[in-house]
Amino acid sequence: MGQTERDAVFLLGALALGLLWTPPLQAEVSDAFYNRLLDPAEWSFHTQATTISQGHFAFHAPYSGTNSLSPETEARTSLTSTEFIGRRLWTGGSVYFNPEIIGGQGLSQTRGIAGFPNGEIYRVDDPSFKLVDSRLYFQQIWGLSGETEHFNSGQNQLAGDVSIKRLTVVLGKFSLVDFFDRNAYSADPRNQFTNWALFTNGAWDYAADTRGYTYGIYGEYNRPEWAIRAASVLEPRQPNQESMETRVARAHAEQLEAEWRYARGNYPGKLRLLSYVNQSHAGLYTDALRLSPTNPDISQTRDYRTKYGFGLNLEQVITSDLGFFSRAGWNNGTTETWAFTEIDRTFSAGLNLAGNRWGRAQDHVGVAMAVNGLSPEHRQYLAAGGLGFIIGDGALNYAPEQIVETYYALHIWRYWTLTTDAQGVKNPAYNADRGPVFILAERVHLEF
Repeated sequence: MGQTERDAVFLLGALALGLLWTPPLQAEVSDAFYNRLLDPAEWSFHTQATTISQGHFAFHAPYSGTNSLSPETEARTSLTSTEFIGRRLWTGGSVYFNPEIIGGQGLSQTRGIAGFPNGEIYRVDDPSFKLVDSRLYFQQIWGLSGETEHFNSGQNQLAGDVSIKRLTVVLGKFSLVDFFDRNAYSADPRNQFTNWALFTNGAWDYAADTRGYTYGIYGEYNRPEWAIRAASVLEPRQPNQESMETRVARAHAEQLEAEWRYARGNYPGKLRLLSYVNQSHAGLYTDALRLSPTNPDISQTRDYRTKYGFGLNLEQVITSDLGFFSRAGWNNGTTETWAFTEIDRTFSAGLNLAGNRWGRAQDHVGVAMAVNGLSPEHRQYLAAGGLGFIIGDGALNYAPEQIVETYYALHIWRYWTLTTDAQGVKNPAYNADRGPVFILAERVHLEF
């Protein structure tokens, strides 16, 4: 048993022990104690811990490359544990800090499937456990009307009444998926779907370091019927790497999103339109093929270039228990993937059902599908033996990557949820010569 496996066994044992001891701890520690320790009007303190143990069965693969998913049976475990600390500074002003422990590993070192099956592992760059500062940012909210809505204390959210018509500005280190492309039914891999192509728009190559975070400024103007959001942030210096490019005149990323809120009878819905433009030191697939028609290397063609794309995001309440979501995304696909994953076109849709009908109101079950595709230039590059940072089998018999995911989230006790998850992937990494792949997972999540 290697060090990573020993760490995983230790972690799962610790989580099991914590689950057993949660009831007496909850009985002994009262809300009044926390109120005396940290004034809830001025502080917000929350925590989460998530472990995902995931494995796949052996599958058909006549050949494999450097970035292929292993065709042999394998299993891996990931962990994130985050503290969400917020402090009110003055009216409308607050600061948030999120120290985080990360560790574990994705299947085949997080390679071989564009819509990767573990949405937590994109924050983990090697198996060893480490403490990182995931977020540190300042937020200012200016109320623009007398009508208010109440915010409960939550992760990076202070309790209080806030003007419905408001302007919000955020400055510091954060993740773009904290604010953009949100969805009530599929935006949180710790509680909902775990696949990369489902928890956000797979064709959105959002600027981030290898753990999913960046530095910049975000702004939102909110009204009851609609909202508009924008951000300008840093890009990484190299694809999917930790260090960020600080020469902002040469490398940067802009996002713009509009959200419309409506109602279908008594059932509300939201429609979001996202656009983005990235400027980074990226290569071109066609130039790489021109330099080397066999085994091209896109890193030899890098220069400061622009990549852009669009996304649609729909959420709709169908009944009091059932919700529907769908996303569609596209990017120009001529410039190499830089930060998220190698998807140039995507469509996804799914359903989320609460467990009221069988007497389990806090349980929920989800089922969804995603179809991912590549631009012609990207296909040709991979077929010639080129590699990205996520996929590359050494050859390519192109077909759209097709993913189905279903899960049941069982609410165990107050803060604990146990989820059983199953995914099927046809044409992993867009290769009809490999797969299909069947992936099973167990997720343990603590949140309070």
